Order: sequence, then C-alpha cells, then structure tokens
Amino acid sequence: MRFKKGFLALSLGLLFINLGCTDNESADNNGAESIYINGKIYTAKDKDSLQQAIAVAHDGTIIKVGSNEEIKKIADSNTQVIDLDHKVLMPGLIDSHIHALASGVEAILATIDSSDPTIDISKVEAKLKQSSLDGTGVAGDVLFLNGLSSEYWELADQLSNVFNNNEWKDHPIALVGSDHHTAWANQALLKKAGIDANFIQQLSPDDQQNIAHNDKFEPTGFVVDSGWDMVSDKIPSISHELLYKGSKEAIKYYNSLGLTAWMDIAANASPNKGITNIHNTEQTLGMIPMYKELSQKGELTARVSGLHVINSKSTPQVFNIIESINSKYKNIDNFKLIGVKVFADGVLEYPAQSAALLGRYSNSNKQGTLLFDSTTFKVLVNEADKRNMLVHIHAVGDRAVHESLNAFEYARSKRQSKVPHSITHLQLVDPNDYKRFKQNNVIASMQLAWAYEDGFNKELVKPYIDATSYKGMYPAHSLLVNGATIAGASDAPVSTANPFVAMATAITRKGSEGEVLNPAEAIDRDTVFKAYTINSAKALSLDKSIGTLEPGKKADMIVVDRDIFNVSPEQLAETKVVSTIFHGKKVYQQ
Repeated sequence: MRFKKGFLALSLGLLFINLGCTDNESADNNGAESIYINGKIYTAKDKDSLQQAIAVAHDGTIIKVGSNEEIKKIADSNTQVIDLDHKVLMPGLIDSHIHALASGVEAILATIDSSDPTIDISKVEAKLKQSSLDGTGVAGDVLFLNGLSSEYWELADQLSNVFNNNEWKDHPIALVGSDHHTAWANQALLKKAGIDANFIQQLSPDDQQNIAHNDKFEPTGFVVDSGWDMVSDKIPSISHELLYKGSKEAIKYYNSLGLTAWMDIAANASPNKGITNIHNTEQTLGMIPMYKELSQKGELTARVSGLHVINSKSTPQVFNIIESINSKYKNIDNFKLIGVKVFADGVLEYPAQSAALLGRYSNSNKQGTLLFDSTTFKVLVNEADKRNMLVHIHAVGDRAVHESLNAFEYARSKRQSKVPHSITHLQLVDPNDYKRFKQNNVIASMQLAWAYEDGFNKELVKPYIDATSYKGMYPAHSLLVNGATIAGASDAPVSTANPFVAMATAITRKGSEGEVLNPAEAIDRDTVFKAYTINSAKALSLDKSIGTLEPGKKADMIVVDRDIFNVSPEQLAETKVVSTIFHGKKVYQQ
C-alpha cells in the first residue's frame, strides 16, 4: 500500500455541454467535430470490442465506432482528422474508490518519501524539521507528517523517546499512517486533545482499544480508527488556498493517468481528519464545496460520483441530513452526490488488527472490531436503498464482508431497486460468500494493486491469521468465476492511483520484490480492462453515459503508448497515457 505521486503541470479550462445522441443516424446528420482513424479502438463492449476508428460530435458525444471507411464518410471539410498510427484508444479509465481531491492536498503537504522503504526514525525527524520550516507540515500549533508505514508503529517506544523529549516535548505532533486509519501522537498532542487516563476509562471497550494505553490507562501514542478521529479533531483545518491548489493538481494528475471519472468515496471528509467515527451534520461538507468551485471554474475535467461518509452506527434519520446537503449541491456539472460510504471495520495489519474476522487473530485471540450492530445496520442499508441512495461499504475482514452482504441481502429482499451497491477492499472473503455478490447484485470494488506478496504482508499480516485466509487474500478470480462484477479501485493516496500498475498486479499477483501471492487468484487482461471501464462506470451509476465507446455515450477516451493487449504484464504496468480526451476535448497531452 505505497503511494506513488508526482504531478504534471497542465492548465486548461473547459465549458461542458450535456447533449446526448440517441442513435447513429441523428448523430451522423450533425457531422463530426473530430475523427480518430488507423487505431486499435478498444470499446470495452462484449461484442465488436476492437475497431479501427471513431467519430466524435460537436457536443462531445460519440457518433460512431467502426472501420476507417465507415468513419471517414462522416467527416466533412471542417472535421479534425487524428491519425492514431495504430495506437490503442480506449474508454477513459474510471476509479471506483478514491480520495481524489484529498490526495492532491496531501501531496503538497508534508509526506514521508514512499520511494524509500527503510524504516528509520531519524528520517522521520529530519522530514518533520524540514516541513516545520517550509510550512508544509504545519497546521496552527500542530506539526504533522503523513504517509508513515504501519511498520513504524512497532517502534512506538522509540517514537516516544524522540518526540516526547527535548525540542519536541511541548510541540503537538501527529505522525499519520499511510493507511489513514492509524497514527501516532506525542504527549503534547494527546494533552491538546484531552486524552488522558480519565478520558480513556470513560470510553466504551471498543473505543478504549483504539487508543493504546498502559495498565494505568495512560495513553502511549498509537491510535487507530476512532482514536485517530479524537486526536485529529483537534488539528486545525487546512487553508482554502492549499485545498484549492492541491485539488487542481490532483485533477491534472489523474487526467495524466488516463482517469476521466471516479467515485470520491469521502467527498464530505477533510484532509488530515479522521472519518471512521464521523458525526454527520449539515456542516459536514469536507471537499464538496471545492468540487462545486472547480466545476464552476471549468476545472473539473472528470465525472465524479461523490459519497458522504456516514457513521456506521447512524440511525436512518441521517439520510435526512444527507438529502438536505444533496439538495444544496445539485445540478453541478460533472459532479453528483449519489450515496454514502460506511465503515464495517478497520485494517488487518498488526498492531491495529481492527479488521473484523470470522476467526481470530493468533496473537490476541480477538476477532477485530465490527463497527455496527448487524440488525440495526440492515435497517440503515434498507433505508438508503429505499431512498435510492448507493451504499459503499469498507470491509477488509471476512466477517465484515459477510455482515455487509447480509445487509444488502435484506434490502434486496424488500425491493429490487437496481442501485449498484458495492463492497470495497475485500482483503479476506469467506468462500461461502463468493456467490452472494452476484446473487445480491453487489459490485466488488477491489484495490488489486495490493494483491501481491511482500515483506510488509509477511511481517504484519501472515503471522496473525490462518494460512488458508492468508493464501486467499484479495480473491479476485474466485469472485469472478462466481459471477461477481469486479470494479477497479485505488484508494489513493493510500496506494498508487495508476490503473496500469493495478492491472498488471491483478494479472500476475506479483510485487516489486518478485514474490507472488496465490497466482490462482489472478484475473485475465480483458477482465482488468473492463474493471477500469464499464464495470467501474456501473459502480458510479454512470454506465448509461460512459464506460464503453458506443454511439450516444460521452467521448471520454485515452490514447496509450503501447499495445496493451500484447505487451508483457511488466510492460503493461509501465504504460503511459499519450492523451486524455474528456467530453470530446483533449485535457492532457504527454
């Protein structure tokens, strides 16, 4: 789960027109603004998936896909003709689970260098000193550093020796995990947050275990999920200037990766703030106003389906708040709030081990934490479904997945709404639940860039769960053969947003260290291409307008630098986007 970042400079404002073609004939009569010929056009359709050429109308929709001869007939003297020179053109890529704008903001803030995997506290201290001077790690009176590997939490005593003494003693400090579920806070920040032995003793058992403490209930610094929420609540907010700058850079960067749509699964969250135990009010807006601002300025060159994070213990009344917010942020070009994201559990890695298991962690004999009551959660999901709201559930452990499926099954028993609900992460799935995704029309939103073997997994996961569960992690092939729809997802900035890296990993199950995680769970090339096109479009409720290249759909397309159908998986991972076309207009050029 390592974040690869790097933003490309690009500035382009666009005006968007939402006019659709209903059939080939009416589109043909309007003439083409542009045609792309002599290419390898991948439509992502089951039939006729490879064509030679494509024509785009003046309104940014697709007129026709076919042979060079067919498409040339549509052109007139004013049509722009682009010779692809046998390059691959395919639908714009779609990410079904991403913290889009927040990741751009994080990228311009203080973040540990993920390209250097060494675990070294002196490196952390040096970066914190640098960021305190250049301002990238300063929020009011708090110093912070993002992107720390979970491996640092095994060094909690050393962190305490450094950051609770000498020059750091009286300065509140937050070291934030790359998973965004875990963090370490020094005593000055814990004091600022009001977290002491008396506070911890008054918490519920579930919340107590999310704040590491000694036998006197004195906090030692490590926090997870709701514990991080309590700490981060006292960290001052990021300025509008930085939010805007980071958000613009994020969109440019994602366009350079070929992304033309995504589901921002925490649109109401704010950078540097925990969201596991969120308290929803009409002021819980996060990045929603920023999406509106970018859209109004013509800078939102992607189609975004936004979700509100809601507390997993919410009552159905929370949807009154969500609907009120949605009514104030409607009719925004390229942005629509379509549902909610809920946490079923936390993360699997030691020492957090907050993912909910059907079995038990070998070191603690605990099952992790299921963040909702199963009976009341069914009522919550059913209410969302009744209101035609999409529900997207974070579920890492097999028990969390099982109970999430139970909730969807309950809602589907009440009505067949056809809302494309989804479960994301799916690190562990009980084999008995594989078939239930198709049975209950639940999309599997998977971060397949994580599906490889490495030292991180072998050190922080493998020793603590049973061998069969470990071998079955990220069971993409098993879900696929049982009829599940797999949608591509990154969870950036937790890991790379580059879809081609995820595609290659899904095919090989091999990481940079060369070790393979259960190759039987690998999936084929066409499946991963569809995962990042039509299947993710379904997850965003946008499959009627994007996801495939066919008449009447939006001309969201990319051109890539190699034949992705025939290169090796290693070369597939290195694919570069030559150009990105959004709504018929070029928004990125290599």
